[in-house]
Amino acid sequence: MNFEEKVSGGIIPEHIAVIMDGNRRWAKLKNKPTKFGHREGALRVTDLVKNCGDLGIKYLSIYAFSTENWKRDKKEIDYLMDLLVEFVVKELNNLHNNDVKITIMGNIEKLPEKTKKEVERSIKLTKNNKTLHLNIALSYGSRNEIVRAVKNIIHDYENNEIKIEEINEESFKKYLFTKDMPDPDLLIRTSGEIRLSNFLLYQLAYTEFYFTDVLWPDFNKEELLKAIESYQHRRRNYGN
Repeated sequence: MNFEEKVSGGIIPEHIAVIMDGNRRWAKLKNKPTKFGHREGALRVTDLVKNCGDLGIKYLSIYAFSTENWKRDKKEIDYLMDLLVEFVVKELNNLHNNDVKITIMGNIEKLPEKTKKEVERSIKLTKNNKTLHLNIALSYGSRNEIVRAVKNIIHDYENNEIKIEEINEESFKKYLFTKDMPDPDLLIRTSGEIRLSNFLLYQLAYTEFYFTDVLWPDFNKEELLKAIESYQHRRRNYGN
């Protein structure tokens, strides 16, 4: 039995979340422009989706662009937005044919019109798919998500749509972007950074973390299997 067979025969996480970090450092190490790293990183997203589908993972949440990323150089932001459009145009039919459902969490109103249009097209086309739920964090920040949830609860309370005694952990989850998903079982962060960077702070309360020094453009199927193998050796007792 080889490594892949061993891992795929074990307990597979239902929901994996990934902080894809290291594109710029990868490009710098190769004396290439930053955009070279972002483009290679986009290819790894395609690989990741396929590999997760093959392994039977049901939910995949990826951190594509944070609210803080808007502070980057405008040329880099424009390139990332164009790259997202290119990704959708190139991969959407393939994702749809493989029964992948695409959702977005974040403030898509801030996106350039062309990017927003393609994002909305991908959501509409794949809304009824069921094999793998690809959840893309785009213009996303977890603190902002939590504040948004609180505001919506207050709105519903003032309109008599929810009572104080009905507000609890389960009802609160319904106001988050991930309302139709289980919390992540496993979080993977690449590039050696050991922090959450404002990603899914509420949802990761009992998630298992896996940090690797591998830069995102080098994160292949073997690295994914290593992360899942690590998860398979964890004992999850949720405080019991």
